Amino acid sequence: MDLRLVPPALAAWATAALTLDTPAGWTAGIAVACLVGGVVLLAAGRPGRERRVGWLLGRFGWARASIAAVLLCVAAAAASAGLHGADVRRGPVPELARRYATVTAEVEMSGDPWLSRPRVHGDHAAPTAVLARAEVRRVEQSDGTSVSMRTPVLLVVDADVRAPEGRAARSGRSPAERGVTRSAARGGQGTRAAWLGLLPSTRLRVNGRLAPPLTGGDRTAAVLRVRGRPGPQIVAGPSGQQRLAGRLRAGLREATDGLPGDARALLPGLVVGDTSRITPELDEAFKDTDLAHTLAVSGSNLTVLLALLIGPPGLAQQVERRGLAPRLGLSLRATALAAGVLTLGFVIVSRPDPSVLRAAACGAIALLALATGRRRSLVPALATAVLLLVLYDPWLARSYGFVLSVLATGALLVLAPGWSEALRRRRVPPRLAEALAAA
Repeated sequence: MDLRLVPPALAAWATAALTLDTPAGWTAGIAVACLVGGVVLLAAGRPGRERRVGWLLGRFGWARASIAAVLLCVAAAAASAGLHGADVRRGPVPELARRYATVTAEVEMSGDPWLSRPRVHGDHAAPTAVLARAEVRRVEQSDGTSVSMRTPVLLVVDADVRAPEGRAARSGRSPAERGVTRSAARGGQGTRAAWLGLLPSTRLRVNGRLAPPLTGGDRTAAVLRVRGRPGPQIVAGPSGQQRLAGRLRAGLREATDGLPGDARALLPGLVVGDTSRITPELDEAFKDTDLAHTLAVSGSNLTVLLALLIGPPGLAQQVERRGLAPRLGLSLRATALAAGVLTLGFVIVSRPDPSVLRAAACGAIALLALATGRRRSLVPALATAVLLLVLYDPWLARSYGFVLSVLATGALLVLAPGWSEALRRRRVPPRLAEALAAA
């Protein structure tokens, strides 16, 4: 088993997790020190230099490249984490949030909106709100100044319509007043649906109040609370790929309209991670039965799509390869290119969650090996995927979903084959042994 890429990947992962909220001076120092150390070790390995750098490096030359790789990956992770962490701290938004300032901002949606759960604290019930990840692109302060930026925030939209409280108030209302309340409630539901229907990359103009984030160490610089009425003020629509993804997700929801309620809500979630129809009660039931992970799109969904195109991976480089690609007359490289486009479309439609990104990165590396004709090793592919993803988005290093996805995939690659072989030695049928080992 080739484990040479595992230490650099783990070192980069740990560095990114620790340096996201570290002061800039410390992060820069770590990056520079590790970069210099890695370059020195690589330079010491040139012919004729081992005698000049000492007996120790010459004696343990086999470890020099590995240590240099770890140091260089740590330097790259520290630099990437420092830049991403600075996005949360710089600009006027954090200071405005500490002052609970009211601002007019232009924000860009960076994810699908979702509904918060109703919470009850004593005799107070927190209303249901629409939540969304967004980036503040421009903010106008009370003095009229306008500043451009790119700061991540959590958008909280209060789209509820509250009826008068108390039995006396309800019983004392006239029919006309009750009709107005019902119309307001219907209007509130329509407003909520308008906010929930927004696609990523949509730009909005909102008026709201900034507040500090609820927890530290997150990629959110502030909480921006806005009023949902009369509805979202759209400045620019979503991008072309997001509109296409939205149409595909909407088409899947329409195709399930004839199913019973729970099935109508679950099928889009199981296929593409669209949980917009899942009620809080159904979500709670899945958590109580430890089945919430089935609603998270993972590598199995991507495997089904790629298997339809490529066929069994073991036959991909043989004449007897299967799937749609040979029937369409695609060459091996064209098949890998088409599978790469399919993988990119899968990420856009299913949204770039940690498990989706990990599966897509592993799949892309395997497709590259397929196109170049080289034999692939799955453990180095997983390590390379972890390294590239942590460098691309250091916040994944603190994501529980990413941790669980990588651990599950690593266990399938490292532990499951031995367990399956042990079961077969005990006269368990081969396919059943593989299924039990994987589970």
